[in-house]
Amino acid sequence: MARFFIDRPVFAWVIAIIIMLAGVLALRALPVSQYPDIAPPTVSISAVYPGASAQAIEESVTQVIEQQMTGIDGLDYMSSTSSSSGQASVTLTFKAGVDPDIAQVQVQNKLGLATPLLPESVQRQGVTVNKANAGMLLITALFSPNGTFDQTDLGDYVRTTMYDRIARTEGVGSVQVFGSGYAIRVWLDPNRLQEFKLVPADVISAIRSQNTQVSAGALGGAPSVQGQEINITVMLQSLLQTPEEFRNLLIKTTPDGGSIRVGDVARVEMGAQDYAFRARFMGQPSTGFAVSLASGANALETAERVKEAVREMAKDFPSDMEFAFPVDSTPFVETSIHEVQKTLFEAIILVFLVILVFLQSLRASFIPMIAVPVVIVFFCLQKNFIKAFTGVGVK
Repeated sequence: MARFFIDRPVFAWVIAIIIMLAGVLALRALPVSQYPDIAPPTVSISAVYPGASAQAIEESVTQVIEQQMTGIDGLDYMSSTSSSSGQASVTLTFKAGVDPDIAQVQVQNKLGLATPLLPESVQRQGVTVNKANAGMLLITALFSPNGTFDQTDLGDYVRTTMYDRIARTEGVGSVQVFGSGYAIRVWLDPNRLQEFKLVPADVISAIRSQNTQVSAGALGGAPSVQGQEINITVMLQSLLQTPEEFRNLLIKTTPDGGSIRVGDVARVEMGAQDYAFRARFMGQPSTGFAVSLASGANALETAERVKEAVREMAKDFPSDMEFAFPVDSTPFVETSIHEVQKTLFEAIILVFLVILVFLQSLRASFIPMIAVPVVIVFFCLQKNFIKAFTGVGVK
């Protein structure tokens, strides 16, 4: 084989040029991330069961989900956690080479079988499935330098205004918000409940039955009578919005014609939906969100897209609200790429000098300088071809 290419140098040059051109195109398609993708793909399932203990979550949520995760292709093992804060998490680790997108679809299909078996409050909160890489690519903090906004104000702004835009950004796998939005908080008074011979379930039942959205229909709809000219939509009371409306909810009536309302047995106020996070930035209350990279996405490009999206949304920020990026892994990635390029050029120059000193031939010295780039781009081309046809990444 060597003699074949020695006798046909032009043919060898043409093949080398084709390999280099194809390798350069393949090099642009390689993922850029903080760490090489050597860990097996993982898919995480998270659920929330407000007010439940760790044991209750383990028995009614975590075990139910685990029992349905059978028969998934390439599944290696599962791990789960159940916390007293109402959080349940199940992490499924797959064998190396499994397509994370296919794995996520299979997990979602199995989760559909487990969802009807979960408690009603867990179903209302929703169960999420993510295939994002472990670790945080970027953390964005929102704070109020003069203290105009507290952590709940900032968290609600992130949830209602920024979350959807960031989650839809290309390359973003998942977004974790360090804070929560507004919610109506009903703080029950045990003494008042005992005085009226009530239990918390009575208050919950009253709120659930009266805080509903009802479709009332319309008057004058089809089929209409002759001469009908007006079609009127009937509007009934919608979901409650203010603490005062919740205070006036009727729990039960007394034999003497009196009524017991939520405000008689509880303190109702506008508060935060979750108090699990407490964050401060430069001494001021703050909130923020962490962005995790999607599988195979470019870390540098994804971080720049997120930063650009935050800068655009910052133009509409209220006064005394600012943002910062306290955690950013992209400088590490950029430095690593720079060091690899630097080492490559230093190695080529050293090889050229060593061969030139010992062989005293410029022609012999230029041969490895040409061969090294060809080998590198050929490896990149080979790696992309293997991944495209087999789905297995080569490290």
